[in-house]
Amino acid sequence: MEITYRVRGGIPLVGDVVVGGSKNAALPLLAGSILAHGETVLRNVPKLRDTLAMLRILEFLGAETSFEEGTVRIRADKVKSQPIPAEYVSTLRGSIVLIGPLLARFGVAEMAYPGGCVLGKRPVGAHVEAFEQLGAEDMSTDDTLHLQGTLQPGHVILPEFSVTATESLVLAAALLPGETRIDLAAAEPHVQEVERFVQKMGASVEGIGTHTVTVRGKKPLTAVEFAVTSDYLEAGVLVLAALVTRGRLRIHGIDREHLLSFLDTLRRFGAVWKYDPGRGDSRIAPTLLIDGELSSLKSMSVRTNVFPGFPTDLQAPMGVAMTQAHGVSRMFERLFEGRLGYLYELEKMGAHVEILNSHQALIIGPTPLKGRVVASNDIRAGAAMVLAALCAEGETTITDVRYIERGYDRLDEKLRGLGAKIERVET
Repeated sequence: MEITYRVRGGIPLVGDVVVGGSKNAALPLLAGSILAHGETVLRNVPKLRDTLAMLRILEFLGAETSFEEGTVRIRADKVKSQPIPAEYVSTLRGSIVLIGPLLARFGVAEMAYPGGCVLGKRPVGAHVEAFEQLGAEDMSTDDTLHLQGTLQPGHVILPEFSVTATESLVLAAALLPGETRIDLAAAEPHVQEVERFVQKMGASVEGIGTHTVTVRGKKPLTAVEFAVTSDYLEAGVLVLAALVTRGRLRIHGIDREHLLSFLDTLRRFGAVWKYDPGRGDSRIAPTLLIDGELSSLKSMSVRTNVFPGFPTDLQAPMGVAMTQAHGVSRMFERLFEGRLGYLYELEKMGAHVEILNSHQALIIGPTPLKGRVVASNDIRAGAAMVLAALCAEGETTITDVRYIERGYDRLDEKLRGLGAKIERVET
């Protein structure tokens, strides 16, 4: 079944919208559920292709799961470590975080190499090197990722700021009695969620949100109830949607601490926004008011970086906003060499773009965009195409929507609720 979006642009988005749960946090939390006996309950879980794929993997391993109205319940008492075939992991890069929990609990983790979006080379070397430092033996082949051995707590120096390697290490270390120190740890909000999760399960964690994390594990860990944080990447897309359509949105459930660099970049970009932290209870959540009509966008240079720098996952949506800014903007993608492909799709719509190399591009604006047939190259590029369609003249058809729906929970429905003319078509 092929799914496309048909979008008629030129309509300012207006109204209130609530940010959904974070996919990037939900996936490692689902994986971490196999560390504890009893029932793990996760709330505010987005219903996405990726989260459903992770649940299928857990069920393949023997877990009992249910998913209803944003709440996932998992019983992992009967889970066994067995080779996970390609049909389960070939479309889910995030499945690699299972390596740590499986190694810690069973002493062996084996799966086909995880897939997902094509964002340039994303090797598993950081994971292998990390667990070798804790005593695992690499028995991988050309077709299979295979680690085994009894893990021992110790000192791990990651070869790079790998988000999934950090998450997998934290999950494994939580079940190892003793102290494990992780240097060059990633510090993204979803990594912090994993650290808080294992802390609630009974492990001790120091350095949450920093690049040096110390975990003192214990066995057994306690199954807990945990609410998934809001998705700062979805929030960023909604903010940019208001800007490019010259609309006015109140975005509820946003955590400013997750978007410090992004929001400061928008301030320098000429965006008009105001943050209300709420009253510290669930009845009055933090809210961001973004006024696209009063904003006057001007060219600037953006460089993606590890957290708390500008998020690579908001680079493509930001690139769309640059087409509507006055002057020559420069985009510098530091982390992935395959993330500028969306610019070719924007050129089809009339954007003035100069791609300097696989990491840098110039975007000249403001340029009126026109509706065309464009493709989603990956999850974040797909969101960028939706933004381009929202501000384009005429109708845009976006293909390969399966990518978008891997990362954004009912994005089309939320946009329709704000006035957008967007139709989801199944053929």
